[in-house]
Amino acid sequence: MKRRGLLLIDRGSREREASEELEEICAGIMKSGQYEFAEYCFLEVEPPYIEDGMAKCLRDDRIDSLVIVPYFLYPGKKVKNAVSDAIAYQKDTKVKLLVTRAMSMHRTLIDIVQSRVSAALRENGVSLPDEEVDVMIIGHGSVDPNAQRSMDYIVDGLKGRYRNVSRCWLEIEQPDIFAGVRKCESDNPEALAVVFYFLHEGAHVKTDINNDLMPALEKSSIPNAYITKHIGADPRIIDLILERAAEVAESDDG
Repeated sequence: MKRRGLLLIDRGSREREASEELEEICAGIMKSGQYEFAEYCFLEVEPPYIEDGMAKCLRDDRIDSLVIVPYFLYPGKKVKNAVSDAIAYQKDTKVKLLVTRAMSMHRTLIDIVQSRVSAALRENGVSLPDEEVDVMIIGHGSVDPNAQRSMDYIVDGLKGRYRNVSRCWLEIEQPDIFAGVRKCESDNPEALAVVFYFLHEGAHVKTDINNDLMPALEKSSIPNAYITKHIGADPRIIDLILERAAEVAESDDG
């Protein structure tokens, strides 16, 4: 049986919460007993960078192969950069490098969003049935059209459960947050759940989104808006990582 390590490549954040969440996720992966180790590194912003993560993993002589997981919600340019930077190390090692798909277009993500909405409503004492609740999902934004498709997958998966489901973007793409709130306002929601569709509690979740969202909501006539938790270190995201990793591991075994 082949011995494998696993390396998560995240976009990167200076916020300690992002590293703490990744450490929790790596610990959850290790509990599965499938890997000799689980590490993480960052594409940009903050060390450990990809070169640090790859060097650390490839120094470990327990493994025959290394599963590299691009830990991104959208299969865009940054994923391609992360994969290219990591796979370049193949020429310098006998350890086989296996790259998974990104964390997108999967039912697990729809389930997590639903649970985030339910938790936010419950914590605020909202007892409306789901079909009377409106949902707005805020994503990061990307020039890659796959980002739009990945978000549309989530929106489409939620339609039918809630009264209205829409999406907007923090930056780069349209509609932006102000336009997203205006669209929701036009639907006259009784309750609006605002989903922060981000993996980590980084600067975007802590500050940047609220800088646009709070003024937009204050200027609107929406009576009740409730902000959900981001995705974070949910046990289901750990299961999704393991599933993505198993896909490439099984192909390698075959």
